Parts: sequence; C-alpha cells; structure tokens
Amino acid sequence: MANARANGQWYPPEWPDRIRALAAGTLTPVTPRRAATVMLLKDAGAGTAVHMLRRRTSMAFAGGAYAYPGGGVDPRDDDRAVGWAGPTRAWWADRLGVDEAGAQAIVCAAVRETYEEAGVLLAGPTADSVVGDTTGADWEADRAALVDRELSFAEFLDRRGLVLRSDLLGAWARWITPEFESRRYDTWFFVAVLPEGQRTRNASTEADRTVWITPAEATAGYDRGELLMMPPTVATLRALAACGTAAGALAAAPDRDLDPVLARARLEGDEVVLSWPGHEEFTKHVPSAPPEPATPSDPTGGATA
Repeated sequence: MANARANGQWYPPEWPDRIRALAAGTLTPVTPRRAATVMLLKDAGAGTAVHMLRRRTSMAFAGGAYAYPGGGVDPRDDDRAVGWAGPTRAWWADRLGVDEAGAQAIVCAAVRETYEEAGVLLAGPTADSVVGDTTGADWEADRAALVDRELSFAEFLDRRGLVLRSDLLGAWARWITPEFESRRYDTWFFVAVLPEGQRTRNASTEADRTVWITPAEATAGYDRGELLMMPPTVATLRALAACGTAAGALAAAPDRDLDPVLARARLEGDEVVLSWPGHEEFTKHVPSAPPEPATPSDPTGGATA
C-alpha cells in the first residue's frame, strides 16, 4: 500500500517503470557523475538558517524541489595546482574516499558552485582571509565564464590570485542517485558558514527562488507536503537541526559518516518497494498505478535572500 503520510518527497512518476526495467535486465544503469553541494549556514534570530534554492519547475531533474547550491565536478580542476589553505589534499582524499586529484576537484566544485549559484566565494588573497565583496561587473564576468565553462575554477583562482579556503568546508554526507534514475550523481554534501561581509543572492539560472530558512522550518514544510525535496536534502536538514549554531555544525562535520547512501528497489508482486538504507522514513510502496507527483508550493512567506 502507499505511504499513509503525504509529504513533499520528490518522486518522479516514471520511476516504477524504470525500476521494473532494471529488475528485468532491460535497463542499464548510468554511471554516476561526481558532484558537490554546499549547505551554507548563518546564525539568525530563530536559530541557525540554511540557504536553499527552489529549482525551476522546467528543470528535467528535480524540477520544483528545494535544494542547496551544487553541481557536477569539472575534471579540469583535478590536476592543476591551485592556491590551497586548510587540510591537505591527502587529508581530503582520505576523508572523501577518493584519490588526491579527485579530492581537489570535488572541493573545487563545492566552492565553485557556491559562487556560481549563491554569489558567495570561499576564497581569499591569503590563507587566512576571505574576499569581502564579489559584486561588480568584473566579478560577474568571471562568474558567467565559470557558469559557461569557458573558465575553469583553477584558472579563476590563479587569475584572481586567490587561495581556496578548504578549511571553511566540512564534509557532511554522501548520497548516490539510484541506479534506475536517468541522471545520476555521486554527491558529497558539505557545510560552510557564510563569510563575514558576503551576502547570498539568486545567481543561478536553475532556480526561481532562494530563501534562508531554519532546518526545522524546512523539514516541517516538507512533512506537511508544502515543500518538495529529495531524500538527501531532508536527511541532511534533519541532521543540521540538531546543531545549535552554524559553527557547531562545522565543528561536527569531521565526525559525520561519509559512507555513501544508495537507494534500493525491489518488486513485491505488482508493487514497487523503494528504500534508502539507514533512512526508513523515505521508504515508499508504489502500486502498479503510481499516485500523482507532489506539487511544490511556497510556505516561506516569500522570504528571499
């Protein structure tokens, strides 16, 4: 039977057919692309708030869902020397479970995507500083070149004489898109505190709204079926809610389990059972005629960054 509670879990209507095709051996899984996403945090009156964006409903992947700034790894950032502050590449390689070149590319992707989609740059002219202002025509030209992949992030840092502040990031979780999804990502989730003097803005062409919201408010909206989200977003929000401050979340990151979470699907008669190991709340029982997908709404009162 279907889940009794109607929440805001993103669930594409084509998944049951794809799951059945995978079980029948007629669907070949797509190799997941490495990606990074950043939960940008700040302390607010109501507690720690996280910066989220709502993906345009026209987007092929997770349209209408609330998410964090993020995107795919650029392979051009894996072997070029970049100014680097904080834990070494070897430390990050061990933490992320990849080689050093891969670790550099993943961390670069996290910092680059935060700049591309939120206008916030976790880099500075020295190993103990952060740029204070990324507005202006020259900055915007470089940001646009990054978005269009005319400029790699390593080249951007070198051109600007900037040092990437890996010490401002904390690795939080790792989720892999299910094997039956047509667009697959192996995504590392990071936390970071909004640098002093910088402000977020909706710089992404993929989002129609951005908002600062507490994890508790966001998950409450999801539970009511008012905010559409993917399981990794909900799971990371629930974990963030236990951290009292933004700095507390960053301090808690080194102890977080980074074993990848990958959905499992099985057939029980005509019913598809979909589950995420260790996250029972997302288990879905889908009959042969799947329900209509959730429709996103805006319970945030129109508050934007």
